[in-house]
Amino acid sequence: MDWDNFRIFLEVARARQLLAVARKLGINHATVARRLSRLEKDLHAKLVDRKTSGCELTPAGERLLEITERIETAALQAQSTVGNADLALSGTVRIGAPDGFGSYFLAPRLARLKRLHPALTIQLVPVPLNFSLPKREVDIAITLQLPSEGRLVARKLTDYSLGFYASRDYLDQAPPLETVEDLKNHTLITYVPDLLYSPALDYSEVVKGIDTYRLECASVIGQFEAIAAGSGVGILHDFMMPRHPGLVRVLPTIAFTRAYWLVCHADIHDLRRVREVEAFIVQEVQAARSMFVLAR
Repeated sequence: MDWDNFRIFLEVARARQLLAVARKLGINHATVARRLSRLEKDLHAKLVDRKTSGCELTPAGERLLEITERIETAALQAQSTVGNADLALSGTVRIGAPDGFGSYFLAPRLARLKRLHPALTIQLVPVPLNFSLPKREVDIAITLQLPSEGRLVARKLTDYSLGFYASRDYLDQAPPLETVEDLKNHTLITYVPDLLYSPALDYSEVVKGIDTYRLECASVIGQFEAIAAGSGVGILHDFMMPRHPGLVRVLPTIAFTRAYWLVCHADIHDLRRVREVEAFIVQEVQAARSMFVLAR
């Protein structure tokens, strides 16, 4: 049997789209379909149901996925363990992170990681509604809550604080804003409630019962830009503020505290490149600890 056919199957099982696999691997759609069919023939089993909406694994496909992922993990561990430790660190590490942490904290610091390991490819992707560490959709995840299941290795990265912010220009022309009740006279910039991917993003309790104008945005970066442009008042991470000194903390007695967790699947936690990237993230957060939780 050709191991490349197993690799094709693994990619199809993860992407659930033949075209997406073809694009990722740089081959055509027909080649993906042909090699998948060849594997099914070799194994005398139907692995994938191909539907207009995408691919679904059959029971045999689900069983093969577990086996193939174990083989992939063993291959990665062999590469990391047997490979010469003196060689430059190489390969790819994909980090999934909330857009605030990823864009405003981690991304500006990745140049330092690149200088340390120039042969290493880093992929920084926003954490979506659903992502899978076991399926290698990301190698390292920064999450807003401690995962409750799965063979995962997790550690608390840091607490972080948030508060109400508005631009100076907005406050110069807006009604007074001294109490939470005053928010009824302002535009409140928030997440889209039914698109919250974590309970940690829900700050509605503090404005419960207050009828406000709303501008809703699913991305904290969009909220940040709208607040900076003078569109209204919103809740932002304190560590984002050095990027925009034109924003002013309002309602200073109201603060929120949340936490970031660093999570990795147990099967790849010991890979050298994963350990090095995890260590880098932890060191950078520890060095900037005062940014994350402001003294009150």
